[in-house]
Amino acid sequence: MKPNLFKLLLNIYPPYWGTGILIKKIAPDYKKIIVTMKQTWYNGNYVKTHFGGSLFAMTDPFYMLMLIQILGKNYLVWDKTARIEFIKPGKGTVTAEFIITESQIKKIIENTANGEKYLPEFSLPIKDQKGDTVAIVSKTIYVRKKK
Repeated sequence: MKPNLFKLLLNIYPPYWGTGILIKKIAPDYKKIIVTMKQTWYNGNYVKTHFGGSLFAMTDPFYMLMLIQILGKNYLVWDKTARIEFIKPGKGTVTAEFIITESQIKKIIENTANGEKYLPEFSLPIKDQKGDTVAIVSKTIYVRKKK
């Protein structure tokens, strides 16, 4: 799927649109995606910071979607595990930048060449407008070459 169409579909997807999550950029090769979320009354919490669930939602399921596009139809790709560590209260607009490198792709292809599953791990910070990290999300993705 072309990145611009994919971006549009994600931006009108109700769970993202309804929480103020916005996909700002998808690289033509799907190796980079930038996602933002403005703070509003409906994605905030009792203490007037970003609701943790919304911070987590803005990171799901981008690594899986990126790998599906990068690796193609010969691979099974699923989210396996996820974890979020809150560093400081998130306020204002927050940003998550997803990047998959050539070396990570090469390692995935090598480790799945014989049809075995591989569980690459990715980690990314969610940053506020000042560039401070408000949370770190870790994701494990299940990847296996189809038989």
